[in-house]
Formats: sequence, C-alpha cells, structure tokens
Amino acid sequence: MTSYSLPSALLLSVLYTCSLAVVYEEDYDDATVNQMLAPKSQETDTTEILNNLLKEYDKKLRPDIGVKPTVIDVDIYVNSIGPVSSINMEYQIDIIFAQTWMDNRLRYNSTMKILTLNSNMVGLIWLPDTIFRNSKSADSHWITMPNQLLRIWNDGKILYTLRLTINAECQLKLHNFPMDQHSCPLIFSSYGYPQDEMIYKWRKNSVAATDQKSWRLYQFDFMGLRNTTDIIKTIAGDYVVMTVYFDLSRRMGYFTIQTYIPCILTVVLSWVSFWIKKDATPARTALGITTVLTMTTLSTVARTSLPRVSYVTAMDLFVTVCFLFVFAALMEYAALNYYSKSIRGPMCIETKRLNYSVLDMRSPPHTVVAFNNSTYWQDFEEACVYECLEGKDCQSFFCCFEECKEGAWRKGRVHVDLLELDAYSRVFFPTSFLLFNIVYWVGYLYL
Repeated sequence: MTSYSLPSALLLSVLYTCSLAVVYEEDYDDATVNQMLAPKSQETDTTEILNNLLKEYDKKLRPDIGVKPTVIDVDIYVNSIGPVSSINMEYQIDIIFAQTWMDNRLRYNSTMKILTLNSNMVGLIWLPDTIFRNSKSADSHWITMPNQLLRIWNDGKILYTLRLTINAECQLKLHNFPMDQHSCPLIFSSYGYPQDEMIYKWRKNSVAATDQKSWRLYQFDFMGLRNTTDIIKTIAGDYVVMTVYFDLSRRMGYFTIQTYIPCILTVVLSWVSFWIKKDATPARTALGITTVLTMTTLSTVARTSLPRVSYVTAMDLFVTVCFLFVFAALMEYAALNYYSKSIRGPMCIETKRLNYSVLDMRSPPHTVVAFNNSTYWQDFEEACVYECLEGKDCQSFFCCFEECKEGAWRKGRVHVDLLELDAYSRVFFPTSFLLFNIVYWVGYLYL
C-alpha cells in the first residue's frame, strides 16, 4: 500500500498545481482585456473630439475677436529665487507660469469633462503673446520633454502652464548698502494686444511659493511678495501690465566678517603707536604706514562686490572714516616729531649758547646727545625757559612749558602741551571713534 500511495500523492499535487495556473492565467487575461478596453474607447473618443475641434479652428485669431476682449487669468508658482547679483543688478527666478482663458471654439460634448494634453497640442491652438518686460534672458525647460501643460474643459476653458527660468532686471538702490532692502519686480504683459483686445487679471491667491529652503538667496532674506495691476500708455495703445514684487532684505553677516571687523581692528591697531616712545621713529612709522596700506586694501576689496555707482554707500562711508582715523594717527606722530625736534630744540639751544662768553671754559648746561642717529634732548624745558618768560615764544595759542601758561600775555589763550600729544591722542581717538560708531549704526539700522 505504501508503494502505491506515494506516486498517487505526487500525481494529485501536480494536477492541483496545473489547475491553479490555468485559473490564474484566465484571471490575468480577463484583467488585461478589461484594462485595455476602457482606455481604447477613451482614446478613440479623445482623438475624435480633437479632430472635430481642430477641423475648422484658426489659431491665428484670438477668441471672441471683434466681440469683446479676451480675459487672461494669471497664476504664478515660484519654485526658487536667486541668486541676486548686485553688480549686474539682476536676479534669477524659476517659476511655473499659468494662464487661463475661455475659447468657445473649443467646446465639445462628451462625458470627458477635461482633456489633459502635452506640448504636442500647444502649437495647434491660439496662445496669448505674453512677454516679461524686465527680463534680460529667459529659458524654458525642455528635458526630458518640454515642460508645458495644456488642459481643455468641455465648456471651452483653456489652461496653459509652462516652466520658465528668468534673469530679470532689478534696479538696486545701494545708498544703505549693506543694510539695504529692495523690491525686485517681475513685469509681464501682452506684446501686441492692447487693453481693448486682451485683459490680464490676477486670480485669488494667484502667487504662491514653494519652501524657501531650496532658494539661493545667500545674502538676502525673503520678506514677502505683492502683486499689482497697471495700465501703461504707448503709441501702440494702452496695455495692461502685471507686476509681482519680491521684497528682499540683505544679510550683513558676510560684510561684517569681511569688511567691518577688519576695519575696526585696523583702526584700533593704529592706536598702539600712541604708547610707543616718540624717539622710536622706525617702529611708529612702520606701524602707521602698514595700517594705512591695510585700510587701502580693505577699501578696494569692499568695492568689488558693488557696481560702479557714483554715490556714497554706507560701507563707503564707514571705510573712508576708518581710513581717516588711521591716516590721522600717522600724521599725529609726524606733527609730534616735527615740533619736538625740528623747530623748537635748535632755536632754544642756539640762543642759549650765544649768551656765553668766549673766555668761559665751562661747558654749556644744555647739550645735544646723538646716539644711533637718534637725537635725545636733555633738559629741553629748562633750555627754553628764558625765551618763554620773555614772551618771545608764547605768542601762539599753543605752549610747551608751564611758565608760559602763567604770564599775563597768556590770558584767554588755549594752553596745549604739544609734547604731551600722545597722551591727548590716547583719549581723543578712541572716544571719537566710539561716538562715530554709535551715530553710524543707530542712524543706518534704526532711522
């Protein structure tokens, strides 16, 4: 019994498997037939509808020509904005531009309410001649197929959309650069149809934007958008002009790191010379010239990100004032060195030497010591006391000595000790630079 039961079991399993395969194939064939029959019928109906619609259709004529203007409803979907070029004064924008209008010649009677077609049908019907008035260049996307969509409703409504990348002009006002804000427009209208033949209208919530994470606004923040409708008068007629404004605010991070902080540090570095002895001429001169050249380089680099505008920007003002502070620090040492060594010293010493007799063998009490090509004055104030008291050296508003300040001829005059010019500069330069920064930042950021 065992030898017969095993072959019979195998035979039954094979027969069962074959029956399931036959049933599966029958179900698959039926499903295939059912799926193919419906699209085949719809395809035949759609082809017949299109052939009938285009049989006597003239795409050269706009809808309702000679009867009423054609109304174009407009929608814009913003894929991305940027980058914005301050030098070329333009920005790039990627949009899906949608236009909707009524064409009674394309009405049809069918159970299919909407015919969704690709770009092959676009060239067979009338389309609006919309142009972007402030575009420098524009490209439509053609990969892998032209990015165009055409839909026809049974009541004659037409929807035409296409994807565009536009480099549009944006006149930037850079007076407050880099703390400036701009409204970059996107302007479009009909090229040939005036207002009495074609009218553009914004649909409700007609301008939408995608997530801003994919936008390339590296130096700007997107503040919002707004749309307007205007009428412009030309020789060819009055045209309806539609405009979308994209409000942008510049970020200061890049310019703070690249320009403002280096300028401030360079100015502070120039103040180090006030704490160096006035006899260290090479050190103070080298420091002053280095800081001046550094500010010149920073000024040149700051201008590379700007067009060659004729007015002064906020950054130009800041860099120029920093340059003046650095230059003034160098000139301060030049003035100090001139007054302390080149003028008053030799006059006073020569005067005192003439008062000594030829027979007097004593050495003059005031001498000049030369060491390593550097002149050091000993008892400079005492050597000039005589002239100071006589009033010969105290006729100006500036005085070097205490005795000069007490004379009757000094009343009503300003007493400034030029030999203490470094001490005055240590207070004057930081204080004035701090006041300038307060006025600058408050004025540009809050006023």
